[in-house]
Amino acid sequence: MSARVLLVDDLELNRKLLEAQLRREYYQVSSVASGLEALAAAKADQPDIILLDIMMPGMDGFEVCARLKADPATRHIPVVFVSALDERVDRLRGLELGADDFLTKPVDSAQLTARMRSLARLKIVTDELRLREAAGRQLGAIDGDPWRDNGLGARIVIVDDDTRRAAAIEAALGGQHLVVPVGRSAVSVGQARPDLILVTAAAAAFDGLRLIAGLRSSAASRNIPILALCDGDQPDAALRALDLGAHDVAYLPLDEDELAARVRTIVKRKRYVEAMRSFLDRGLEMAVTDQLTGLSNRRFLTTQLQGLVMRAARGGEPVSVILADIDHFKAINDTHGHDAGDEVLKALAARLSTSLRPADMACRFGGEEFVIIMPNTFADFAAMVAERLRRDVAAAPVAIGGGREIAVTASFGVAGVAAGDTAERLLKRADEALYRAKQAGRNRVVAEAA
Repeated sequence: MSARVLLVDDLELNRKLLEAQLRREYYQVSSVASGLEALAAAKADQPDIILLDIMMPGMDGFEVCARLKADPATRHIPVVFVSALDERVDRLRGLELGADDFLTKPVDSAQLTARMRSLARLKIVTDELRLREAAGRQLGAIDGDPWRDNGLGARIVIVDDDTRRAAAIEAALGGQHLVVPVGRSAVSVGQARPDLILVTAAAAAFDGLRLIAGLRSSAASRNIPILALCDGDQPDAALRALDLGAHDVAYLPLDEDELAARVRTIVKRKRYVEAMRSFLDRGLEMAVTDQLTGLSNRRFLTTQLQGLVMRAARGGEPVSVILADIDHFKAINDTHGHDAGDEVLKALAARLSTSLRPADMACRFGGEEFVIIMPNTFADFAAMVAERLRRDVAAAPVAIGGGREIAVTASFGVAGVAAGDTAERLLKRADEALYRAKQAGRNRVVAEAA
């Protein structure tokens, strides 16, 4: 899997060596020699992954990473430190700043490639969600900042055959997260619905790598991040875990602070993706929902009715529609104001939506008109429902604030699907019936003959 990589190192020789390694794996590589250049290139070019040296003149790698993660335009880009520094304190500092990994020079080519493939997979998902987010923000369907999460309070599952090691992991993470030991099958792990799964790849009682593969292939756990715990003297197992779908790797013997830092980074990224998906779901819902009344809008109506009418034309279930119009609505707006008119619209929508069967669909057609789609319903039954709705609307006035109330009535036109009908023709016949109800004095139901 290819990706665009930004390489940041002040030494030209280091840049050339890493570039050669990456280009052999068909990555597209650009490089800069300073922190300021890195910040500018990251924002302008939006690389898929940034490989960042630490010891650079002027602005070191730690400060570069902190600025990247603080900028909304670049904080989603995975950062991997590649440094000659190998002290524990340096590694922890890098991970706590939000870096995805810390590799020590000279970099093992296989380890670098495995990590790049893993991060590139995650970046593809993130980029797709960010593109949709941008469109949603332009439409006003998305607001807020899904990135502002501390990565704490996660539900974490541990799969380990060593009870002492599992207890140490729970002690390291239990103060910040809810840690739950579970069984060793992919099904039982997925059913626990955790935010993160810790799997000991080096377990003696079960095949940890096989479990990781099973978790990735199971629908219940496919999108749950996995942190693999591997023996430090078995690097091949770590590479295999990443290739099988693990999001990250921590090495045994366990460094509790490093484990906690890696867990926070993974949880933050998972919650970001979940928040983005939630925003998109809400945006899709808004696209087919009338914002004033909460009913489905005309776009939803057209799509649903077309399918039902086509099914009826092929000999399927009948379908009927009820078209409702508030009587003298312009006079309500002129006399009491548009705010009162909005209250009337919302009140009628509430009465319609709470008086129908679960399969029926109430939609706002436009202005003061509403359409009710009634699947598996003939016109005579729909007319009975419309009459009940007419009585319910007329029975109780609508409160418009300040202790005031408005008596409201509505007229209804009903039509059932007939041979040769399209969705437009069915609605037109309902509209003709509604027109006759208005002409006959309003506050009544007229059913259109097929």
